[in-house]
Amino acid sequence: MAINVGGGGAEKPLSDINTTPLVDVMLVMLIIFLIAVPVVVQNVKVKLPDVRNEPTATKPQNVSLVVRGGAGDTCEVYWNRTPVTSKELLDRAVAALKAEIDRQGGPNAPGVELPEVHIRGDVDTPYRCIGGTIYTMQQAGFAKVGFISTPPPQGTTER
Repeated sequence: MAINVGGGGAEKPLSDINTTPLVDVMLVMLIIFLIAVPVVVQNVKVKLPDVRNEPTATKPQNVSLVVRGGAGDTCEVYWNRTPVTSKELLDRAVAALKAEIDRQGGPNAPGVELPEVHIRGDVDTPYRCIGGTIYTMQQAGFAKVGFISTPPPQGTTER
């Protein structure tokens, strides 16, 4: 940006500033905001569930798993307190589900209540370990998979 100091012998300098680049930048920013704001404002209406700290009702037929990251970037899965591999986890899960359905009178019996899977995951466990465990249990036929966590201390709120 330059100031024209006049010419032709005029002693008085011109103090007019060229505002065209400023107007161009402002128009471009206006267009960007006009395009971006509707994208940010749009959302899908959903009713989120109310969160309440409900104690878990542990039934004897439910499966309790512990998942944690192991040495050398491996995953460790424990069925109750017994370490299992992915293949053993799938085989045991299928057998446990089949035994529970048979105990309740077979797959076509009225009021068959399927067991749940409760996963206790270590805080530092990689997501692929927990995700792989969930996938394996769903392959076995378990429909309900839940996570067991430690509740926050009484009187504290987190946001």
